[in-house]
Amino acid sequence: MSATDGLLVEAAQLAAEIDTADPPTLLDVRWRLAGPPGRVDYAAGHLPTAVFVDLDTALCGPPGPAGRHPLPDPAALQAALRAAGVRAGHPVVVYDGGDGMAAARAWWTLRWAGHRPVRVLHGGFPAWLAADLPVSTDEPHPVTGDVTVTPGGLPVLDAAAAARLAAADNGVLLDVRAAPRYRGEHEPVDPVAGHVPGAVNLPAPEYVADGRFPSGAALRDRFAAAGVSAEAPVGAYCGSGVTAAQAVLALHLAGRTDAALYVGSWSNWVADPDRPVALAPPPGA
Repeated sequence: MSATDGLLVEAAQLAAEIDTADPPTLLDVRWRLAGPPGRVDYAAGHLPTAVFVDLDTALCGPPGPAGRHPLPDPAALQAALRAAGVRAGHPVVVYDGGDGMAAARAWWTLRWAGHRPVRVLHGGFPAWLAADLPVSTDEPHPVTGDVTVTPGGLPVLDAAAAARLAAADNGVLLDVRAAPRYRGEHEPVDPVAGHVPGAVNLPAPEYVADGRFPSGAALRDRFAAAGVSAEAPVGAYCGSGVTAAQAVLALHLAGRTDAALYVGSWSNWVADPDRPVALAPPPGA
């Protein structure tokens, strides 16, 4: 088994695994940047036995200077995961509303916390529905898990490390926001527009569509076109570390299991007015 096996699971395969004596733990992490809370969707219907886990309050720390979705407190994360029934060494599958971003951030958070057997339902809840698989409105009450959170399972960048990577001759810092946000033409969320100096723009839709990833070979080609060689250190950021977690998952699928996440992302970068901001001219200027 390679290091990139066991990252995604298709709906039919997951349905077969659920129908066993020892099924994986399912976490519903549906989330929207502007609301309403994903619990509303969960209550309307979810995968059987799935437990809702809130990305904002359980999988991330409170917003502030560290960013809008900073790293969670390890003890608080451990308590939330145990309450959801996550057991040490036992497989977990996470899913969201279909775009794959919240699920990728949940995948990344569990891996960062030292829990390796975690996969993303490829295509999320819509893929489950499209396969005509059963949906439940019952809220399970799982036995409390015994997972232990051990931070450091995946590499993390802070602002200083992100700046060094972006400036390095042999490194690539990917900015996966939409091109107008990268160029500084439009910033709908954060107070300052622009990008980290030296960062390379690779908008998320260029390597994932509707929460579904192309083959590992196709991903390697796309990242290579953005300057990510097999040897170049690579990291990713977005607005607050959610979409960029999906980029890290894509990099894992492409074989770059050393890819780092700038968790605080742009929301952390602009919290310090002394950090430089780069702008790029619009196409054709």
